[in-house]
Amino acid sequence: MTGATITGIGMSKLGRNLHRPPMDLLLDATLEALADAGLTRDDIDGITTYPGRVSGSPGMSPLGIGDLRNALGLKTRWHCAAPEGPAQAAGIMTAAMAVATGQARHVIAFRALTESSSQTPERRASLPTGGGTRVGGWPSWLMPVYAMSAATWAGWAATRYFHEFGMTRDHLGTIAVNQRANAQGNPRALMHGKPMTIEEYHAARMITSPLGLFDCDVPIDGACVIIVSAADAARDCRKTPLRIEAMGAAMNEKETWDQQPDLTKMASHDAAADMWKRTDLKPKDVDVLQTYDGFSIFVPMWMEAFGFCKHGEAKDFIAAGHSAIGGSLPTNTGGGQLSAGRLHGFGHLHEACLQLWGEGGDRQVPGAKVAAVGMGGGPLAGAMLVARD
Repeated sequence: MTGATITGIGMSKLGRNLHRPPMDLLLDATLEALADAGLTRDDIDGITTYPGRVSGSPGMSPLGIGDLRNALGLKTRWHCAAPEGPAQAAGIMTAAMAVATGQARHVIAFRALTESSSQTPERRASLPTGGGTRVGGWPSWLMPVYAMSAATWAGWAATRYFHEFGMTRDHLGTIAVNQRANAQGNPRALMHGKPMTIEEYHAARMITSPLGLFDCDVPIDGACVIIVSAADAARDCRKTPLRIEAMGAAMNEKETWDQQPDLTKMASHDAAADMWKRTDLKPKDVDVLQTYDGFSIFVPMWMEAFGFCKHGEAKDFIAAGHSAIGGSLPTNTGGGQLSAGRLHGFGHLHEACLQLWGEGGDRQVPGAKVAAVGMGGGPLAGAMLVARD
C-alpha cells in the first residue's frame, strides 16, 4: 500500500477543434474535481502534471504547473512537473509519493491539451517535427527511413506480434468495435452516438500496416484532473477514498521503440511485474482494466503484461469476449482513447475511479472494487492498482 488515495476527479468537455483556451478547459476540470472531493482551493497544497509545458509540439501540453497554480492562487508545498519517467503515469505517481511522504496533503494532478485545434497539415503534435524544431536523439535515426510517428513504430510491434502469435486484424477490430460500443454508454466520449461495426473497421483506410484508422487513438482538446490525497486527510473528503494499492515503473530494456530484444513486449511488462511485487492482490482480484490504447495493439500487450493471460494468448482472450462489459475482465469501459479521446492515460484513471465509485452509468461493471490501470506504450510505462475498501 502506498499511503495515497484518490478523492476526486474532474473532466472538461472533450472534443475536436473546440477552440477554447486550454486554461478554460483545465479550470472546468479542476472545479469539477474539487467539488467531487468536497474540497476547496485552500485545501490544495500540491500540484503536478505530465509532462509540463511543451513548446515544440503544438497543443500537446500548453500549460505548466505554474499556470494553474497562479490561476487558482494556490499556496503549494509541493509542485512538480514530470516530463520523463513512467510515461503519463509519472504525474500521478509523483503526487502519490508526495502525499505518502508528507510533502503535501491534497495534490492536483492534471493533463490539459489542445492537440486537435492546434494542429495543421504542417504542424502536428504527434510528429517529432511537429513544432518545426530540429530532430535529435533516437528519432533522428528513424526519420531518414520515413518512420515518422508512433503509428509507424507501433506498426512494427504489431507486425511482429502478428507473425509470432497468429493475430489478425479481426482481433484488433474486435478491440476497436468493443471500445466503440463502450463509448455509447459514456456521454463524455467523443464517439458517443457513433457506433461502429467490424465491417466499418475493415473499410477504413490503412495508416501504417497492419494498423488502420480505427486502430489509432483520437487527438482532442480537453483536460482531466485527479486529486491525490494522503490517507488520513482523505477521511474528511466527500466520497469514500480510493486506495492507490500499488504502483510499478521498472524498466529493464532500452528506452527506444526499435532496439528492443522482443518487439512483442513493451516496457509495460517490466512495470506491471514490479507493481505486483508491491501488493498481496493478484490478477484474479482485478474487476476492471483501464489500459493505454494509443494504438489497439497496446491493449493485448498490456493484458499480457498484467498477467491476465499468457504471452501470445491475449488474442484468444479478446476473441472469447472476456474484455467486453459482461466478460471476466471488462476493458476500457468508457471507450478508451480509441473512442473517448486521447488524454494520454488520464482518461483511463478517471474511468477506473468512476467504476470503483459505482458511477459508470449504463457501462457500470457491477461490484467493481479493484481496477488495474496501465499508462504508456512502447518504451515507457507506469502500472497502477486502485482499490475501494
